[in-house]
Amino acid sequence: MSVYDYKVKDAKGNTVDLSDYKGKVLLIVNTATGCGFTPQYEGLEKLYKKYGDKGFEILDFPCNQFGNQAPGTNEEIVSFCQLRYNTSFKQFSKIEVNGENELPLYTYLKSQKGGVMGSKIKWNFTKFLIDRDGDVVDRFAPTVTPEKLDDKIAALL
Repeated sequence: MSVYDYKVKDAKGNTVDLSDYKGKVLLIVNTATGCGFTPQYEGLEKLYKKYGDKGFEILDFPCNQFGNQAPGTNEEIVSFCQLRYNTSFKQFSKIEVNGENELPLYTYLKSQKGGVMGSKIKWNFTKFLIDRDGDVVDRFAPTVTPEKLDDKIAALL
C-alpha cells in the first residue's frame, strides 16, 4: 500500500486519484481557516512557490474536527485561502481525520507514522511528508512551521 492507492474528493467534489501524483514529493496537511496555526498557509504557499516546479505538491485537507475551526463550505474555505494567503496549491473537500468517519487516506497515513501522540491526529496543521515513491517518510506536529520543512523537502526532491 501507498498513498497512490487512495482516491479523494477535491474542493469541487470531483474524485482525484492520488496515483496522479506518482513521482512527486507530497506534503499532506489537515488545515483550518480559524485556527491559531492558520497563518501557516503563508509558509505553505512559500514552499509551494519555491518547489512546485521541481515536483513538489501540497495536498490541503480542511478539517472541522478541532474546535469547529473550519466551519465554512469547501467553496468558502478555498475563497478565504486564496484571498487571505494567495494560495495556489490543491485544496480538497473538508474531511475528518479521526474517528469512524475519518478519510481512509488518513487511516493509512496514521498507520505509517503514529507520531508523538500515537496514531490520533492531535490538531489541525499536522503534516505528513511523502517521498516520490509514495512512502510516508515523516510526520510533523502542528507546531512545526512549514519553514522548518524546507531542508527535508529539498532533500527528497
